[in-house]
Amino acid sequence: MTKGANVGLADLSDDAGSVIASLSWSSNEGDGDADVSVLLLDGNGKVRSDADFFYYNNPAASDGSVQLLGKTPTASGSEDRISLDLTAVAPDVERLVVAASRYGGSRFGELDDLRMTVADRTGEVLLEFSIDDAGVESAFIFGELYRRGTEWKYRAIGQGYETGLAGLATDFGIDVDDEGEGEGEGEDSGASEEVRADGNEGGSGDHKEAAEPPSAPDVADGLSPRPAEPAEPALAGQPVPLPRQPVREADGTAPATAPARRTRGPRTAKKKVTLPAVVKKSLAENDAWKPARLFPAPTLKSDKEREVRATSVLLSVMAQVPEFGRRLTAAFGAPAGRMQTFTEVSLPHGDTPKRPDGVIRVERAGKLWTALVETKTNGNALKSEQVQNYMDIAARRGYEAVITLSNDVALEGSPLVDVKTDGRRKHKVALWHLSWAEVAHQAHMLIRHEGVGNAAHAWLLQELLHYLQHENSGCHGFQNMGPSWVPVRNGIDTETLCQGDPRAVEVVESWERLIRQVCLRIGGELGQKALPVQRAQRGTTPRSRRAALADQLCEQGRLTAELRIDGSPGIVTITADLRTGKLRTSLEIPVPEGAYPLTSAKRLMRQLAEAPADLHVETLVEGHSGPRGTLERLRPEPGDMLPKDGSRIAGFRLSLFKGMGGSRGNAESGFIRSVDDAVDRFHAHVVAHLPQAERRAARRSPEPEPVSVTPSQTPVPA
Repeated sequence: MTKGANVGLADLSDDAGSVIASLSWSSNEGDGDADVSVLLLDGNGKVRSDADFFYYNNPAASDGSVQLLGKTPTASGSEDRISLDLTAVAPDVERLVVAASRYGGSRFGELDDLRMTVADRTGEVLLEFSIDDAGVESAFIFGELYRRGTEWKYRAIGQGYETGLAGLATDFGIDVDDEGEGEGEGEDSGASEEVRADGNEGGSGDHKEAAEPPSAPDVADGLSPRPAEPAEPALAGQPVPLPRQPVREADGTAPATAPARRTRGPRTAKKKVTLPAVVKKSLAENDAWKPARLFPAPTLKSDKEREVRATSVLLSVMAQVPEFGRRLTAAFGAPAGRMQTFTEVSLPHGDTPKRPDGVIRVERAGKLWTALVETKTNGNALKSEQVQNYMDIAARRGYEAVITLSNDVALEGSPLVDVKTDGRRKHKVALWHLSWAEVAHQAHMLIRHEGVGNAAHAWLLQELLHYLQHENSGCHGFQNMGPSWVPVRNGIDTETLCQGDPRAVEVVESWERLIRQVCLRIGGELGQKALPVQRAQRGTTPRSRRAALADQLCEQGRLTAELRIDGSPGIVTITADLRTGKLRTSLEIPVPEGAYPLTSAKRLMRQLAEAPADLHVETLVEGHSGPRGTLERLRPEPGDMLPKDGSRIAGFRLSLFKGMGGSRGNAESGFIRSVDDAVDRFHAHVVAHLPQAERRAARRSPEPEPVSVTPSQTPVPA
């Protein structure tokens, strides 16, 4: 579409009541990012209240009409997806504005391939609008959905704001107040923006303090719940702040509440309940006493038992915890309605009835949305023939989707199963994939960071997590590098692996799946956005990008990945050197322009006071290598970090090394376990003690309940 054009959604699809809007961009540097937002407007073109503004810390409407699904990696960057259930939009809402904003002085002109697409519930793209004239703008309206009678239409807008989110919000009846924050060494600096509904003066109106959250049931497993507070109830006329980044405790394992100043988070209609800050003391006489679990797993022995139990556990929790069920199904085009789930349903198919592992049904306004579920556990692969049968059954019976669920992680351009669709059928069936790691990520986000409706819901999600993490559940996520891992390692060791070897491509795909799972896990634990960085050029396909990485693996013997974790002062790089059998986890920290070199070196030593002694510190000097050494040696003499020839220091590279597991699995000595341990150690003992990135400082609150709408990885079509 071109700028200013409009089109009716009914002209593009027979079923456009529920759509997925996607905003995407790319960056050659790999660190470009923006935050999406949605505003609901009335007939006057204004928000009705602060509740009509949805963004990273207020991601979902209570009626299910809007839900930010978070970011998912793409071939050239990332894509931010939004579920819009147009059948659930309130009658007095006439327009849904979809926008994005950057922060910390960043501009949209620094990004490439600015694009918005709208897809139907099957994932088929209905329309696409590209913005190619972005410059100094720090906020953009990509497009809007608006009513015309009983139908919805889309208009391509492409309007930018040099004044950022503040200027955009003001146009739609939201006042933005900037309040400067203090600056200090090791602290974030930036402005905290407060947004309030039109027609109210700042500071006016009664101000209610948040009540204590309801007590959740005891949490008696090995998880360490993160302190969290409930969001406050909606009060008309009070400001909606855009919160700042949470600070971290000294051990780097959890965010802590900043003691100096407390800003309010966005309010919702109800209080949210998260896990209690402190686990209650156990009444057991000794460690041999195990707490009773709602979903016991120790007796599970066979794969069939694991599949049946895992499916029933997951589907029952989805039906009983609406926030969780909606979170998982919104990305599949399901409407926001009453959900019921079923297992072991017999459906006729030829001479022999078929029994999908589960069925999900959502009812709204008398219409049913139905998805068949096929589950695999314990690393078992999905079978194309089995999935094909369910696709045929769904098409014949008028069902909307087939959802596959396994430990594998879907990659763009590399389907887990091959199925054929009958193009002659008017009714389309969508095939989606969900990883057990994604299920665990969403449960983590809800009960540790975002909150759920009541204590019983929090307890149910906690029981689900305990079940998924049990060694007998078989739901541990991606845990096998595949059959090509050992031959490729041997080929690199003997220097017999040649470029173009398809086994190298398989290892690259497994590496990409592992890195995506690492992002899901660490994002859920921290409550932060974590994504792999893609540095692909425009027009690069997933197949060509992986082929190039495979050739690089054959030549250099190394697998490399980059992670962008919200709040980190830079990009975390993970390098697996298959020749030396070592893992290197590193981070580059730039030195501010004009800073004194010795002052920068001393400041870094103070920040790394609790870091491991074996941390490698390398001074980055333009044009040649700078001084390097371990933290143990450099602590007494920070001046040893300075170049002897007086060259300008560009920054410092911090690195930790560890041995790499040899086996392809997730055992104690496995490669996957070693990567997880390396990332965890580096983040907890190094990254968490560094000052957070200034450009993200104005985005989150010091309260421990910020919402990361990424999370992570949303399901993608198989």
